[in-house]
Amino acid sequence: MTQPSVIMATAGYDHTIRFWEAKSGLCYRTLQYPDSQVNRLEITTDKQYLAAAGNPHIRLFEVNSKSNQPVMSYDSHTGNVTAVGFQCDGNWMYSGSEDGTVKIWDLRAPGFQREYESRAAVNSVVLHPNQTELISGDQNGNIRVWDLTANSCSCELVPEVDTAVRSLTVMWDGSLVVAANNNGTCYVWRLLRGTQTMTNFEPLHKLQAHDGYILKCLLSPEYAEGNRYLATTSSDHTVKIWNLDGFTLENTLVGHQRWVWDCVFSVDGAYLITASSDSTARLWQTGTGETIRMYQGHHKAIVCCALNDGSECTAS
Repeated sequence: MTQPSVIMATAGYDHTIRFWEAKSGLCYRTLQYPDSQVNRLEITTDKQYLAAAGNPHIRLFEVNSKSNQPVMSYDSHTGNVTAVGFQCDGNWMYSGSEDGTVKIWDLRAPGFQREYESRAAVNSVVLHPNQTELISGDQNGNIRVWDLTANSCSCELVPEVDTAVRSLTVMWDGSLVVAANNNGTCYVWRLLRGTQTMTNFEPLHKLQAHDGYILKCLLSPEYAEGNRYLATTSSDHTVKIWNLDGFTLENTLVGHQRWVWDCVFSVDGAYLITASSDSTARLWQTGTGETIRMYQGHHKAIVCCALNDGSECTAS
C-alpha cells in the first residue's frame, strides 16, 4: 500500500473510525471500535500511527495497513480519555482523562511511565513546543503546567472559578496559550519564558467568542499563510475564525446543524476540517468561510477529527 500524502480521519459515537480522501470526500477505510465511543483522534508526525481515545482505553492503529486490529492498547485510565497527543519525534504519547489524571506513555510499552493528578476531570491537554511541558485544563476551571523535567506542577491558574476549561491550544512558537471555557469565553495569555521552560502567563485578551459552550479552540499552524488565526467551535452550531491581530472576527462558518466538537487546520492554514453531532465532517476554506467538501457516512455524532497533510519536517 502506498502512503497517502494526506491522512484524514473522523470518529465518534457509531463505534467506527473512518479514513477519507480529503479532496474527493470518499471514505477508503473503516475501522471498528466496538468497546466505546471515540473521543479523540491523533496522527503521529510520520503518519505511521493513529491513536484513538475511548472509554477508558487508548488504541493505536497502523495508518498504512490492511489489518483493522490495533497494534497496541493502553488501558490504565479508569474514565473517559478526553485528550491524546504525541511528542514530536513519536517516542511517547500523552493523555488526559475524566479520571482526573494526565499520563505519559512509552509507545513501545503497554503501561504508563508517569502520572499527574489534576484532582478534577481533565478535558484538555496540550504539549508545549519545547516538548518539556504539558498544559492541562479541567472541569473545575484549573489550568496546570506539568514540568516533565522537574516531574512536578510548575504553574497553576484559574481564569474563571468553577467554569470548566474545555479546550487549550498553544501557538507553534510557544508565544501564546488560549483556554476556552463553558461560558463561551477564550482567555489568551502571552507566555513569558524562563531559561528553558515557560514560567508566567501574562494576560493578553479576553474574547467572548460564543453564547454557548466552546468545545474546541485551535491556533493556526506555523506554516499558515498570511494572518494568524484562532478557530473556535461551539454548541451554537457555528465555527468562528478570529484574526489574532486585534482578535477580530474574520469569518463565521455556518452549515453544521448541531454541536461542532472538533476542528483541525491544514498545514498551511488555508483549510479547516470540523466534526459535528450532525454526523458530518466538513472541509472549509478559512479565508472565505465556504464549505468545500462534506464527509458523510457516520451514523451518529462525530466528535473528533484528525489531519496530517504536512511533510515530516514541517509537521515537526
